[in-house]
This record gives sequence, C-alpha cells and structure tokens, in this order.
Amino acid sequence: MLHITYLVASAAVAAPPQDAAPAAAARQDRTDVALDDVVVTADRSDSFGADLVQVGTFRNARVIDVPLTVNVVPQELLLAQAASGLFDALRNTAGVSRAQLNGSTYDNVVVRGILVETRTSFRLNGSLPTINLVDLPLENKDRVEVLKGVGALYYGYAPPSGIVNLVTKRPTSDVTTFTGSVTDHGAVYAAADVSRRVTDRFGIRFNGAAGILDTGVDRVNGDRYVAAVAADWAISNAITARLDVEHVAKDITETAAIAVPAAGSALVPPAVPGRVTLPPIPDPTLNLGGRNLRYVAQATDILGRVDVRLSSQFALTVEGGQAVTVRDREFSQIENVDFRVGSASYGRGTLRIGRVVGQHFRNRIARAELAGAFATGPFTHHLIVGANSQWRSQNGRNATGLTAAQDYFDPIDIAVPDATTFTTAPLRVRDVGAYVTDRVEVGPVQLLGGVRYSDYRSRATSAAGVRSGFSLARWTPSVGLIVKPVRSLSLYATYLEGLEEGGTAPLSAVNATEALSPAVSRQYEGGIKGEVLAGVTFQLAGFQITRPFAFLNPRDNRFKLAGRSRYRGIEGSFTGEVTPALSLYASGQYLDAEVLNATPETLIGLRPENTPEWTGSVFAEYRPPMLRGFALGGGAFHVGRRAVNALNEGFVGAYTTFSASIRYTVDAAGKNVTFQLNADNLTNERYWSAAGNNLLGVGLPRQVKLTTRLSL
Repeated sequence: MLHITYLVASAAVAAPPQDAAPAAAARQDRTDVALDDVVVTADRSDSFGADLVQVGTFRNARVIDVPLTVNVVPQELLLAQAASGLFDALRNTAGVSRAQLNGSTYDNVVVRGILVETRTSFRLNGSLPTINLVDLPLENKDRVEVLKGVGALYYGYAPPSGIVNLVTKRPTSDVTTFTGSVTDHGAVYAAADVSRRVTDRFGIRFNGAAGILDTGVDRVNGDRYVAAVAADWAISNAITARLDVEHVAKDITETAAIAVPAAGSALVPPAVPGRVTLPPIPDPTLNLGGRNLRYVAQATDILGRVDVRLSSQFALTVEGGQAVTVRDREFSQIENVDFRVGSASYGRGTLRIGRVVGQHFRNRIARAELAGAFATGPFTHHLIVGANSQWRSQNGRNATGLTAAQDYFDPIDIAVPDATTFTTAPLRVRDVGAYVTDRVEVGPVQLLGGVRYSDYRSRATSAAGVRSGFSLARWTPSVGLIVKPVRSLSLYATYLEGLEEGGTAPLSAVNATEALSPAVSRQYEGGIKGEVLAGVTFQLAGFQITRPFAFLNPRDNRFKLAGRSRYRGIEGSFTGEVTPALSLYASGQYLDAEVLNATPETLIGLRPENTPEWTGSVFAEYRPPMLRGFALGGGAFHVGRRAVNALNEGFVGAYTTFSASIRYTVDAAGKNVTFQLNADNLTNERYWSAAGNNLLGVGLPRQVKLTTRLSL
C-alpha cells in the first residue's frame, strides 16, 4: 500500500488507516493532546469507498465525522465509468442536475435545486476557487468531493448549493500509466500519468492529455489539451510544501440551446391557458447552430501551500494561488419556432446569436491558518483560526447580437460575420474574511462552533453600461452537535449561515451581466452516518435551506431578485465494498422546494425553476471470483421533472439514463494492461438534460467508448 505523510492543518483530525493502527493506539494512550500526522494511503484498486475528506475546515476528517452531507467520488469509480467530464463524476451524487447547457462545452450544474456558482464554488484541493467555464480536468484528480449546503465559514461568499472540490493526485510513488480511447462517434483520446519520487523528500507527478472531440452531434468538432504538474517537498521534518499547476484548453462547436416558448404564443398553441407547450425534443444528433459557432477557452490554475509544524500541538498553513480563464464564445438559441401543424412555415424559427471575445476571468486567494489540539480539563479542543482574502475580476468584449433563419427539424449550417461593435462589462470583487472554529470533544459528544467575519465589496458595469456597487460586512455563525455512541456511528445536527451574491444576469437577459446585491442564506441539517461494514458507509440526512430568490422574468426577460425561497429535503447514500467482489455507489434525494415570498405575489408557492423533486443514481461493479481480471458494471441515473421557468408555466419530463461497462485486466510481462468498454445513455434516450433561464438543453446521444490502459 502506497503512502505519503504530511502535516495536519485542520481542526478535524483524521483517524489513521488500518495499517497505522498500532501507532494510533500508542498515541491515544498519551495524556497529552497533540495534532496527528495524517497518512494518506492509496485506496484499494477496486474500491468505491472513501474514508477521508479534503474540503474546508473538515480537511482530513473521516466522512462519518463531518456533520454535513458530503459525497466523495473516488478515482476508481471514475475509472470504472470512463468519466471524461465533471458532470460524469457529479451524476453519482444525489440532487445534481444540469442547468441551461447540455455539457458539450462545460458543465453548468445544480445541487439541491441551486446553481453551483462557476466562479466561487469549484475548488482545487479545498482552497483555490477555480473557474468552471471550461472542462475542469479529471486526468490529474484523485477524487471529486461535494460538500452540500452552506460553506461560508471557510469559503466566504458562495451559494448554499455546496462546494465541489477537486483533489489532485500526489507523487506518492513511482507510477507510469498510459491511456488511450476511441468512441463510436470518432472521438480519439490519449493521456499519460507519470509520478516519480526523486528523493525521499521530493516527488513530482505529471499528467498530460490530448484529444479530438466528437459528441455524436452533426457538424460538431473540436480538440482538448491538458497538462498538470504536482510537486511535494518535505523541506524538513517540520516543514512541507506542495505545488499544483494545471492547464486545460478546449476548442469545440457550441450547439444551440432552445428557448422556452412564451406563454400564449400563437406559434406554439398551449393545451392549457396560462401554460406553455414545450416543443418536441429534437433529434439529439442535430446541430441547430453551425459548425463555426465556437466555444474556445483555456484555463491555468496555480496553487502553492506550506505546512509548518510549530509544536506537537500547533501547525501553521499558508497558501496562495491564482486561477485564470480566457474564452471566446458564440452562443446561440433557437426561438420563435412555428409548431402549428399544417402551417406553411412549420418548424421554421430564428437563431439568435450572442458573442463574447477575449472574456477574461481571474481569481486570486491568500490564506493563513493556525490549527491546534489541546485540552482544558475534561474537554479536548480542535481549534482553527484563519484569515483569507479572495479577489475576483472579469472583463470581456460583448459583440452586438445578430439573428439568422433556422429550421428546427432540418437545420442548416449557420455562418456569422466577424463582430465589429463591442461593449464591455467589467466586474471587480474583494472578499476578505477571518474565521475561528472549535470542535470540543467530551466523551462521545462533540460540540462545534464557528464564526466568520466577511468584508465584501463589488463593482460592476453591465453590458448596457449600468454601473452597480455593493458592500457588506457581516458576522455569520455555524454551530453543531455530534454524538458518537460507537466509533462507527455519528448522529449530528447543525445550523449554518452563509453569504452569497444575488447572481449575475445571463447573456440571454436584457440586463445581461448585471450583478445583483448580496444576501444571507440559512441552513438546518440533521442526520446519521455510519459504517455498516468495513469499507461500507451510509449517510441519511434531512435539511432545510432558505435563500434569496432570483429569477429571469419571462414577461420582460429581466433577471432580478424577487424574494426568498426554501429548499427542504431528505438525502441518503450507500457506498463501498458490499463484498470483496461487489462495489456499490448509490444515492437518492427527495426535495420539496418553493418560493416563500416574492414580488410579484403570483410566484409565492411555486417551485423554483430547474429544481427536480426526485433524483437518484446507482452504479455497481461485479468482479466474478472465478474470472480473474474481469469486471462487469452497470448504472442508472435519474432526474425528476423540472419547471422551465419561475412562473412554472411548463415542466420538462423526468428522465433516466443507463450505463454499462466491461473490463479485463491482464498481467503481460509484469505490466498491467486493461481493456475496457463503456456505454452511456445505453437506450439512446431522448430527453431534456437541462433547463433554467428560459432555456432548454438536449441530452447527448448514446456513446460507446473503448479504452486501453497500460501500467508500467
């Protein structure tokens, strides 16, 4: 089993793995309280389970000791499913669905019915806010974590959908792996993963990938490149340093979204007054835009971290980094299509095209954090005191929009002239915070308390030239209780407050890019977590979130704050190794969401748009003991019906997609060679994969992928 040791800089100290049990027992016999070193071990090569979390103040905590819903999607599950994008990983966790886009360019996702903010809520190694506007690479990731709900104590301003954390692979030992794949649509991909321990104290790991893209949609082509380096250096017994650098570039045709018809439209006669009749789901292989409507983006993320062991009881962490994304985008939506049966213009509509050129996003972060473990009488404290600053900016040139005629059922290839007239919409945000949190243990009871002070300022100019500025300084508390009657079982209850930006108007709105004012969100959660068997974890939680309600009014196409909404639900998961031959990853969520108060009052009691009532997923892999090296897998992924707009004028139907896999690993001359066949959307289901902001996305057609992996 491979391992690397580094210092804890977290109040939540992980339990040691099984191979470190004797040393752990010796430490527990000591009368002095001390911070533990954390031994990060490689998971079993066939494990869907994950024990440790690397997100927020819970960094290095066991999953069952985190008093919130957290899902960890381990590398082995990603390999078994041949995951190529972020949504491929996130679909394994309940409450996740797409928003607005079908995922061919990047993954715009919703958790618990709330949009995961692309600029604040995707984190690298629990810290750097990466910018999810191009495929965040999985090639260099060991796991994907989803901490659901309010995360403001550690992360500052972010919506209460949660934090998606991508944890990089470390140079734990010598590794050389080459991967190649091809799909039935003609996409070709190659990747390399090379890790070396240069000395006992220094290691480096490189991940690189390149691919020709083809989603199975007509007139869609592109390419993608990834390069990433991770380095670890034990400068001394008390000081360690880590560095991560990753770069990803993607150029692909962006297919058109489909606009929700206006209520009362004569072109789409409603079956019920006040409702909209949704258009038929088009053939998923049709491109309603054009080959040369491109999405071209590249991102570079850099994160450095230094851990200093000050004493047996205290450790200091200092980290800083920057994420930069640049993109050019030609976004299109088809609207005003005539669906009157027998009409001479049946199927004809308008393709509206919007363009941004040289759009530049930059996030920077600096953090200093002191962690300590000590006793006061019968109480054991795990304390964190920290401060961080986050700076965010974005700018770009927005070209004048244009339109072209298009046919919904027999689309033509649309070409557009170069843009000549532009507007700009700059945004500057500064979020400075200080926080303290303490986890106090006394017997089987743990009390958690924390508070954050945030000083937030933003300055923005919309594409229409409207200037806005917001500032807010506020304390936000977090409290919780954990009861552990036995080591393998936790009962918990928490209350958290968070701060979030009101949102930014989408490009399709008349007030495109306008930033709304910040507001407070609140969350209650209670649940139970435990280990049923060694390596098998279950979670069951109930939660309630209230937050500001922003929506795109279909009447005037303006994005605005309108009141507050409530999200109340139950979520559960069951993951790990059921038997030595069977791995299982299952989750489900029921969500009751409604608008509590709003202007206009007609919105009260309605369901927030793009919020499914039921979501669930299951994926299992069976490795027949009599057939060494073989593995058979299959999964199902369900998303319930969702409102297409805030007025609930229509709903997209529920859908379930299925996947299947088979792989065979053989030992050839001491080298492992794996041959793997995966099929996604096995039944070639036609479905609306995304909704929101009066736009619909079409699910991609069935894909079959053949992968070969060579480990030297």
